[in-house]
Amino acid sequence: MAIEPETKSWTWVIGATCPECGFDGRAVSVRDVPGVIEENTAAWPAVLERDDVRVRPDDHTWSPLEYAAHVRDVHRRMAERLALMLEQDGPTFPNWDQDATAVEDDYAAQDPAAVARELVDAGRRAAEAFAAVRDADLDRTGLRSDGSAFTVATLATYYAHDPVHHLWDVRRTR
Repeated sequence: MAIEPETKSWTWVIGATCPECGFDGRAVSVRDVPGVIEENTAAWPAVLERDDVRVRPDDHTWSPLEYAAHVRDVHRRMAERLALMLEQDGPTFPNWDQDATAVEDDYAAQDPAAVARELVDAGRRAAEAFAAVRDADLDRTGLRSDGSAFTVATLATYYAHDPVHHLWDVRRTR
């Protein structure tokens, strides 16, 4: 069964506390993000070893495997967006339909062990990329295809929320 696509914008988490997972974007600086990503990434291999890794808790929620594949792709996508912001002046990011990607790439049928390795690698690469950003580049800008504007610093905070929230998602369904 297909999951209903996510339509809300989560950009508000940059300056607020998520009432679901507790992530407080106001308390997370760009320099905190690599550590947040590293800590979060370390938790995913155990999630992917769960007996229920392929089980959706209900008709509206991804399985732990699907969430992990999405988080892997978020790490990749955010590292790509960071690179664009550092290489170009004010780039517009290519659109990414995360729900279409989940279907097209058949997240539910992927190998959990492979997803674990890929997620850890992608998380490490993204954390390293954000850690390497120079202070002089923190205000460089980029635009999401929906018009949402980011600086490198706000993109980092926005990005950090996603894997944190999804780890919360898979833990709450247990």
